[in-house]
Amino acid sequence: MHVLIEYIPLVVFLLFYKFADLYWATGSLIITSALQILYYFLKKDKIPTRNWIFFALILVFGSLTIFFHDDAFIKWKVTIINGFFAMSLLISKHFFNKNIIKQFLSESLSLPETIWTKLNFAWAMFFALCGALNLYIAFNFDLDTWVNFKVFGLTGLTLTFAIGSVFSLHRYLPQDEKVVETRQDNIEISANVMSESPVDKK
Repeated sequence: MHVLIEYIPLVVFLLFYKFADLYWATGSLIITSALQILYYFLKKDKIPTRNWIFFALILVFGSLTIFFHDDAFIKWKVTIINGFFAMSLLISKHFFNKNIIKQFLSESLSLPETIWTKLNFAWAMFFALCGALNLYIAFNFDLDTWVNFKVFGLTGLTLTFAIGSVFSLHRYLPQDEKVVETRQDNIEISANVMSESPVDKK
């Protein structure tokens, strides 16, 4: 349920962009992100750190986009978020000795420490690559191409990388009658890495 709620702002953004324009879409993104915060508040659940970070960035860069009527601000937001993910993974590991990816998946996978370190680094590089790719597409292609990349491209890349990460670890999966179930569980967990900010697991 929470995973579906995470994607509502993205869907609303796309709809407003298709039927209105980028500035209406940006306004809708701010509102739906605020509603996400309200949803957790009304349920009396702890509001995930990622939601506060997303909302703050969307509010700042979205407001600047609308006020200055300049789409460059909202384009930069995507790169900043991915950069934040990458830095969180690297800083947590190298300065605080906390492997965030391990904290996500340790209940479902048992891996040597060296493999956890490589997996954490791989995800950090993936987020950094997404951030760089976003800038390239945002400022070298038309707006429609960037919006489609933001909504579909990044989601597809993340899912593909998540599934690839899990299957690259197949030798460490339990080889018994539950192996299929275990693989499915791990794919689902990995596919949701973008839905949860690394700082939530610190």
